[in-house]
Amino acid sequence: MTTVRNIARGVQSFTSNAFLVDGERTVLVDAGNGFDAVERIEGAVGTLDAVVLTHTHPDHVGNLDSVVEAFDVDVWGFSPDSGFVDHAVSDGDGVQIGDGRYETLHTPGHKDDHVCLYSAAEGSLFAGDLVFANGGYGRTDLEEGDHAALVGSIEYLLSTVDDTLSTMYVGHGPTVDADPKQHIELALQAARMSA
Repeated sequence: MTTVRNIARGVQSFTSNAFLVDGERTVLVDAGNGFDAVERIEGAVGTLDAVVLTHTHPDHVGNLDSVVEAFDVDVWGFSPDSGFVDHAVSDGDGVQIGDGRYETLHTPGHKDDHVCLYSAAEGSLFAGDLVFANGGYGRTDLEEGDHAALVGSIEYLLSTVDDTLSTMYVGHGPTVDADPKQHIELALQAARMSA
């Protein structure tokens, strides 16, 4: 059975959440920044098969080099040109995470290479920095930020997920495990109002 742990829990530095997904294929979704990710992975499961990135902002990839070096793993992500990614995934591609097969959804707006990872069978979504709990959404004032594209990406996400979605793992803040689709709808309303 798949187990998901946020190995960045309790870290006080500038970091994203970093989800260690144990199962058939043990995967780290985003590496976080400014803490000993290797020690936390070793303490939790002892091994790692791959890293999958939602995007390449520093708070999501700061620990990446040490994780790759320690576990000799490859990195999957949208942009091979970033220097972080060994295997490029495109919109609609499948990626094995834990025991589930996740569909890659290209969702720019926060950053050009941003993706969400969704598995209807697992009832699970890794939303990165596209949407957060309680209707929050990713900032668009950084390089490659585009508010109109972000709204379009939230619309795309909302049209893709269905009512089987039970858990949404977000890049910052708490995991949403009660009606995550409603939180996406709230994010879309809020993003449209601030356009």
